[in-house]
Amino acid sequence: MTRQAVWAVVTGMYDAYARGDRAGIDRLLHPEATIFDSGAPDLITSRAQLDKVRDARPTDGPQETGVTAYDEVVDVWGDAALARYLLRVDYVTGEPEIVRTTTVLRRFDGEWLIVHVHENGL
Repeated sequence: MTRQAVWAVVTGMYDAYARGDRAGIDRLLHPEATIFDSGAPDLITSRAQLDKVRDARPTDGPQETGVTAYDEVVDVWGDAALARYLLRVDYVTGEPEIVRTTTVLRRFDGEWLIVHVHENGL
């Protein structure tokens, strides 16, 4: 059950992303989460930096039609969890992008939150 709860947080983040629900994503991120975003060269270490990366994403590029996390391997050790998976980003035209991703979560007061994401495009 715990692995499923961790995976539900990860997939919930991508579901919120697909809906354009920034607040929904942020609810799943620890306030001090760090992120290596596949579209940004530097480690994101604050919510302000994350918002800057989000706001800088091009709006005139290929239009995404969906994101799907799959082939997950999830391990849980007490209040820490590690999820490794592939993320498929589909577009209106062209080939999908596959992103190899690792997400670290911690349980705070019974709730799993993402504390680190590392994305690497293949």
